[in-house]
Amino acid sequence: MRNWPVSSLKGKIHIKHGFPFKSDFFTDEETDYIVLTPGNFYEEGGFKRQIGKEKFYTGEIPDSYLHKEGDLIVAMTEQAAGLLGSCARVPESGIYLHNQRLGLITTDPQKILKEYVYHLFKTKTVREQIRLTSSGSKVKHTSPERIYDVRVPLPNVDEQQRIVTLLDAIEEKIELNNSINAELEAMAKTLYDYWFVQFDFPDANGKPYKTSGGKMVYNFTLKRKIPEGWSVKTLSQIANITMGQSPEGSSYNEEGIGTIFYQGSTDFGWLFPTNRQYTTAPSRMAKKGDILLSVRAPVGNMNIANTNCCIGRGLAALNSKSGSDGFLFYVMKYFKQIFDRRNAEGTTFGSITKNDLHSLTLAYPKSDLLKKYDDVVTNYNKMIFERSLENQELTKLRDWLLPMLMNGQVTVKTPSDTNQEEVRYG
Repeated sequence: MRNWPVSSLKGKIHIKHGFPFKSDFFTDEETDYIVLTPGNFYEEGGFKRQIGKEKFYTGEIPDSYLHKEGDLIVAMTEQAAGLLGSCARVPESGIYLHNQRLGLITTDPQKILKEYVYHLFKTKTVREQIRLTSSGSKVKHTSPERIYDVRVPLPNVDEQQRIVTLLDAIEEKIELNNSINAELEAMAKTLYDYWFVQFDFPDANGKPYKTSGGKMVYNFTLKRKIPEGWSVKTLSQIANITMGQSPEGSSYNEEGIGTIFYQGSTDFGWLFPTNRQYTTAPSRMAKKGDILLSVRAPVGNMNIANTNCCIGRGLAALNSKSGSDGFLFYVMKYFKQIFDRRNAEGTTFGSITKNDLHSLTLAYPKSDLLKKYDDVVTNYNKMIFERSLENQELTKLRDWLLPMLMNGQVTVKTPSDTNQEEVRYG
């Protein structure tokens, strides 16, 4: 282990407060500028895009409060648990506004690299010091002066750069996988909308069915026209549905005893977070590959279970009775759009009951078209799933390396005969 000198951040970094942009000029309608908030940070660090929830701005922009790509910002207020001291790197220039409650970090590059600070602020050592020196009983706050007093082991700049290069390489691979997954999912959703919402699936001649004059028949249940030969089915007719149920309170534990337990939408995804809760009395189970659907606000959030798990009252698990899980996944995406639209119109969905879920109705295609769609989407979902599992392993690797790199327990060496970096202990 390296004996790096321990010193405060004072004199090495500078934190500039944000500007109090007036709420009178906030709007949901898209403009050229977005006001950043603590909601743009992940708890562990990193920039979080608020797609569909952005705060756009219509007022005048003060000089020097428009972010550039690569700006390092820190959450100075804990508006959500764990956010205080979280750092993020601004992804684009000329769009994002430096708002109050956020600090803009600059550094003396002869002493500490800005990119190194980003990773440093992910460590428990730094975040705990920021938390312990914060003020406020309900909402915690910090200040530049308190952050300057944080003490850390600090290697020389060359060592910092080697650490940054390694950690950034891992994060860039994770971000690339996420970007590819988002594109694949968008492609599958677009295909679903064309074929099963707009009914422009390929006809016998390979032309868009409805646009090319394919016969449409009015359906009284759906109160709209659907393609001739299609049927109307409820969700319970095409899917096996398991509603979550909380096990006995005494069965919960965080020691890893029993079965993984997930309660709601914050607990699941392609990439599960670190398991937080287990139960020794599982009552309702989801199988690996099942669709997990949040049935409490926010209703309709969904993803795929990457392991067998017990589900609580906030979730339902679904799989296709016909094996068409790709089709079912985007059926539920379609219903999510309906829930969101009703919420936007003021008909808030706080939860969805078992009966409501079972009785959702849809136009159901002929079997040959269903198979054609599922053949395409199953491949997409397989690629998404594989990249998500890879991200899970990359995240574990990053989180394992981070504290050891930052305290000198592990160092990064660049062999003289290659350009590849390697990790060495001590």
